[in-house]
Amino acid sequence: MTTTPTADGETTTAVRTETIERRSTETIPLDERRGRPRNLAWTWSSPNLEFATIFVGVLATQAFGLSFWQAAAALLLGNALAAISHGVLSARGPGVGVPQMVLGRTAFGHLGNLLPAALMSVMAGFGWFAVNSVSAAFALSALTSLPALLCLVAVVVVQIAIAALGHDLVHLFERYAAVVLAVVFAVVAVLTFAEADYSAAPATPGGTGGFILAAATAWGYTAGWNPYATDYTRYLRPGTGAAAGRAAGLGLFVSTSVLMLAGAASVTIPGAVDGNPTAAFTSHLPTALGQITLLAIALGAICANILNVYSGSMSFLTMGFTALTRRRAIVPVAFGVVGFVLAWAGLSDAGHAYEQFLLVIAYWIAPWLGVVLVDQFARRGRDLQPLLHDRAFRNPSGVAAMLIGLVLSVGLFANQEIYVGPVPAAAPGAGDLTALVGFAVAAATYALLPKRRPAAV
Repeated sequence: MTTTPTADGETTTAVRTETIERRSTETIPLDERRGRPRNLAWTWSSPNLEFATIFVGVLATQAFGLSFWQAAAALLLGNALAAISHGVLSARGPGVGVPQMVLGRTAFGHLGNLLPAALMSVMAGFGWFAVNSVSAAFALSALTSLPALLCLVAVVVVQIAIAALGHDLVHLFERYAAVVLAVVFAVVAVLTFAEADYSAAPATPGGTGGFILAAATAWGYTAGWNPYATDYTRYLRPGTGAAAGRAAGLGLFVSTSVLMLAGAASVTIPGAVDGNPTAAFTSHLPTALGQITLLAIALGAICANILNVYSGSMSFLTMGFTALTRRRAIVPVAFGVVGFVLAWAGLSDAGHAYEQFLLVIAYWIAPWLGVVLVDQFARRGRDLQPLLHDRAFRNPSGVAAMLIGLVLSVGLFANQEIYVGPVPAAAPGAGDLTALVGFAVAAATYALLPKRRPAAV
């Protein structure tokens, strides 16, 4: 890859697509830092301009029993909270130069960090990869009338190839795809909002519990990107963190909010059809625009999965598989194969599985985030490099706080088909407070426990 100076003193990156990224989980050297923070707005917009985002809004009105305006308030609340934390985390990348899961070693220690890194690998490399591959396959199948399985194979191959080539091509693909997706979905959103019936009442009102479920689901979706944050800011130059955080947070909030609101509005359109969920969303559109939208839905899912498989492989390598560190490109291929199998199995019941998946994501990300944010505040103004690659470093307080938050919140507040905690069992109208409780308990616990600190700079 090559860098070219611009008039404002920054550099642009020319990507040779035949060149595989050389770096893995190590700290990026200063002489390789490059890029513009504002491009993070595009990087975090394009992966959310897809049907998986729209379907969160559909769930809010269709499954959780909210009117459009109730759903809008819940969705915006969940997205705003997640986007703020994403901006805060992203801002650290230029200063530390490492992936997010490597940075987590300061909070959990080298050994303890295996827990969140493993969860992240499974969530991104397998779970999200499968969910978004299904969305893309449905869209292509509805557009071309080809079998969904054949469409699934096609999108998986594209996703794996780009993620394997690495960081620069990922950013480049997301940037140009964002322009196309923004134009298509802006038109679709305007038409959807114009035809929606905002006075429509849900058949079964969800009440407070439905509002909490919708906000938690939106938060789980958007905060699902938080463990990826510094993966895409670690190549930026030191001193650009604040700008990078603003761009990342804003791109995430705007893209998720607009499409979730469009999804919520689409359910209220008179005559909305059932069946293939992507076809249902486009049924009110003119034929040509509907076909373009289906293609955009597939492209958006591919954009999301490129980040999923790239960051999933970063997290996997963070777990200490040194033999693979110099062969980073192999890991996305392996993840793609497993993700394909999971996606194939999920083609028959995508909607129900998606709802459960989003809530479970929030269960572990919330206590992880509580620990990480408190650790970030506690270690402000300190040199973290001595701890990032020190295999002997231990910080059991982080692991303890995360597990306490996870166990207490799930044990008392989970509201799933396979398990209902005592709180929602006694008060069904409370919805699912697991994520909120998990975050608060883990953050408070970690703040009170002793922490090993590096030397002050």
